[in-house]
Amino acid sequence: MTEQSLPSLNVKRQDGVLWVSIDVPPVNLMTAQLMLDLDAVAASAENDPDLHVIVVQSANPEFFLAHGDLSFVEDPATYAALPIAEETLVGTGPMMRLHERWRRLPQTTIAKVAGLVRGGGSELVSSLDLRFAALETAAFGQFETLIGIVPGAGATAHLPRLVGRARALEIVLTGGLVDAATAERWGWVNRALPAAELDEYVEWVARTIATLPDGVRAAATEAIDAADGTLEDALRAEDRLLGETFTPAAGELARAALAAGVHTREVELDIEEVLRANLVRRS
Repeated sequence: MTEQSLPSLNVKRQDGVLWVSIDVPPVNLMTAQLMLDLDAVAASAENDPDLHVIVVQSANPEFFLAHGDLSFVEDPATYAALPIAEETLVGTGPMMRLHERWRRLPQTTIAKVAGLVRGGGSELVSSLDLRFAALETAAFGQFETLIGIVPGAGATAHLPRLVGRARALEIVLTGGLVDAATAERWGWVNRALPAAELDEYVEWVARTIATLPDGVRAAATEAIDAADGTLEDALRAEDRLLGETFTPAAGELARAALAAGVHTREVELDIEEVLRANLVRRS
């Protein structure tokens, strides 16, 4: 395990998973320093083949990220000039570039949200691959229209893809908070879990993904992303990627599954755990 501290982040790495904890007292504003630190983490991760999953969480149980630092309005030129992800989505603002850099990371990115997240914080969450929330305490919002602007760091691009046009309009035009149960039902988050179960479940998801055989996580992600194109192209991509992952190592795992009793009633009732045990033994 390795740990390090940036001015606004606590970072811990273990077994192919990077745990990034936001720590900007008192309410976790998206400050310039936090943006710079998140950019530094993404820059380090971009070319790290041994890193498979990044979990973003908060050191503050009440706030994942309150929102962007509104004092930027006093000095917009300095904000616009922040040297963040400068070659990513050229021509856009620094926060949008930052979120797009995170969206493009080769790792599987996960938001673990226990508290409130609004504005630019919600836009960061929406740009990640997976989102999990505490049922009792997490809530999401885009309040920008209430101060006379539209969201500017990805909300209007990501939300329609996650929740649909009508619900995206409701979120943006009302500026209201969306509780975790509703966010799950709408598709904004993968799951809303009891707060007492959130840490354990996200750790299980992260470690499961991180221990997949070499190349499988990236191939599965590429296949799923191909669904944004035509159905025929998506099917051809899946067929190609199946061929690429059908390696001798995959054959060994299949033979191990057969040896463990796959095809029998007893094992088929709980086959996922048998297959995961095979992976763990070979990791």
